Amino acid sequence: METTNTYSLAVPIPRTLIADDQPDVATALRLLLRQAGYQTEAVSSPAAVLEAIKQRDFDLVLMDLNYARDTTSGQEGLDLITNIRKLDMTLPVVVLTGWGTVELAVEAMHRGVHDFVQKPWDNRSLLEKVHTQIEIGRRRRKETNLEAESQKASKKLEQELVDAEEIQRALLPQELPRIEGLEVAVSWQPARAVGGDYFDVLKFGDHQTGICIADVAGKGMPAALLMSNMQAVLKSFASETLAPDELCTRVNSVVCENIVPNRFISCFYALLDMATRKLSYANAGHYAPMLMRNGRCVRLTEGGPVLGVFPEQSYQQHEIQLRSGDFMVLFTDGVTEAGNAAGEEFGEDRLRELLVSGQKLHAAEMREQIMTAVTEFSNGSFDDDVTLMVLRVE
Repeated sequence: METTNTYSLAVPIPRTLIADDQPDVATALRLLLRQAGYQTEAVSSPAAVLEAIKQRDFDLVLMDLNYARDTTSGQEGLDLITNIRKLDMTLPVVVLTGWGTVELAVEAMHRGVHDFVQKPWDNRSLLEKVHTQIEIGRRRRKETNLEAESQKASKKLEQELVDAEEIQRALLPQELPRIEGLEVAVSWQPARAVGGDYFDVLKFGDHQTGICIADVAGKGMPAALLMSNMQAVLKSFASETLAPDELCTRVNSVVCENIVPNRFISCFYALLDMATRKLSYANAGHYAPMLMRNGRCVRLTEGGPVLGVFPEQSYQQHEIQLRSGDFMVLFTDGVTEAGNAAGEEFGEDRLRELLVSGQKLHAAEMREQIMTAVTEFSNGSFDDDVTLMVLRVE
């Protein structure tokens, strides 16, 4: 046996407010509109019109321009139109008039009248105008409501982005730790309100320091959410006793369980012992940091692939002995891939040249020199998140 359910949304019966100080006219109009299927309400003064609109919703006002206090100029009716508009900009107003001038009609239209009905009226013509204006008014109100809802949603989203930005900034180091014998300077700039870049400097004791920079594929809120998850996992594992290769292996295993398809994270993590100046690191598919020493650039590449793709992946570790005067620069692709108007990227060669020419600078000075050069090259327009970390061994 087949059954069919049909559902229809009932269209509200139009409600019309009639305003005329002649009782016989108001009665005739109410009878005509009721027979046509409209709900009606009649009032006889401008004050009563305004009070009715404040108390109830109407689909149309059918009003006279002239009332007991002013039977010739129409000014009282014009003032009423203005006051109706102050209460409801979308409510259709149709004017009944037994006389008038072009100037009065123009002024009424300027104040918000949508149509006129001449007294004595033709029933069919009046009903057609009422029907037309009600339909137009309902569409107008629907559009206005949709626009208001859109603006409300937009403001809510803007506030959520502001809140998200505050939360993400709180997840990053608010103040870099002081490390004896090492200068550290960082610049972090998301392409949008929030981003997928992450950095951290974790001081575990008097000599051991964890150094991290990471980048989620993509930008905006999705990247920021994934990065917050990765940041929490990394900080839960990081310690002075856990080697970088093992940390990357553990973080990768957890990230693979939570990540969505076509997403991954590049990450560079190092453990620095300032007592011996030994740097142990693992590079999980991240842009290889540049170590500048006596004008020579060494790239820190050893490690393995990006995080979040291969659940059983293990990572290799490499060690390097730092020396006084060494510069190490960690960066995300937003630095080297910043583009100019000609479509040219800033590139690693320009970055390397800045490092070579500025080896006598302090870390903060080098950071400013690099960011100034990248900003000028791209005319301040960054299409991707930008993170730069500069370390200088004293």
